[in-house]
Amino acid sequence: MRGMLQAGAEQRILRLSIGVTVVVSLFGVVFGLLSGSLSIVFDGVFAAIDAAMSGLALFVSQLVSRENDNRRFQFGYWHIEPMVLAFNGGTLMLLCFYAFLNAVDSFLAGGRQLDFDWAIAYAITVCVVCFGMGYYEFRANRKIGSDFVRLDAQSWLMSAAITSALLVAFAIAWSLKGTRYGDLTPYADPVVLALLTLCLVFVPIRTVRKALQEILLITPPELDAHVRSVMDAVVARHGFKTYTSYVAKVGRAQFIEIHIAVPANMRLDNVATVDAIRREIAEAIGGEGPQRWLTIDFTADPRWL
Repeated sequence: MRGMLQAGAEQRILRLSIGVTVVVSLFGVVFGLLSGSLSIVFDGVFAAIDAAMSGLALFVSQLVSRENDNRRFQFGYWHIEPMVLAFNGGTLMLLCFYAFLNAVDSFLAGGRQLDFDWAIAYAITVCVVCFGMGYYEFRANRKIGSDFVRLDAQSWLMSAAITSALLVAFAIAWSLKGTRYGDLTPYADPVVLALLTLCLVFVPIRTVRKALQEILLITPPELDAHVRSVMDAVVARHGFKTYTSYVAKVGRAQFIEIHIAVPANMRLDNVATVDAIRREIAEAIGGEGPQRWLTIDFTADPRWL
């Protein structure tokens, strides 16, 4: 039940984010064209792509929260989650790279003349919206713990950082008009855009790296150490010979497989006894729910380990 409530909260936040992002995107493209700013147009396009990514995240969130009744995907849809996160983060990285190339091209072409009144009005408005959405999502995600909401909140803060820097640059360039440094104002737009893209391209790298680790089924060290500590205690307490364990994390799902070697002369009299040991291990590991797949078996033949 708790997982369903968390999934519902996650989906509500993503729907809200998509709606606000579409508005910001249209706002950015219109004001970018009115002011003649490549940076503002980039901001609008960034928001449009972010809306598309949020829509994809919402679809996957709905998919992974379904009850598993599909014979083709018997382990559920958890593997789709890190794939989408990697795609989202990779898209943001490519967008930053493309924007950097445009900034360099604009700088070499002599910069761009801007209508600073339109540009500053846009920057102030979008700064408030982006910081507000980022704060709201980070705060809401403390209870939800969703990678999708976290990435979406990061995107809002990235947008807020872009727009804040634009605001500072536009204000400085506006103050230079009519002075002996007035010839530098056309370069404000491409310089700020280039610096921002160089900084922001590193933000999604952590998300992409984490997603690739899950796609490749790289064992998470913390979960592996926890399972091993639980099993060391169980083996010592019950007098088993040894065990092997295998763990993986895919999206929000955990896959744990444990094989226990018992002495050949040990008597496990009935299924109830074995189930009691399984329950003991499961409770010690914790995290029971639809996101955890736990397999525990017993054998007297070490070749099965």
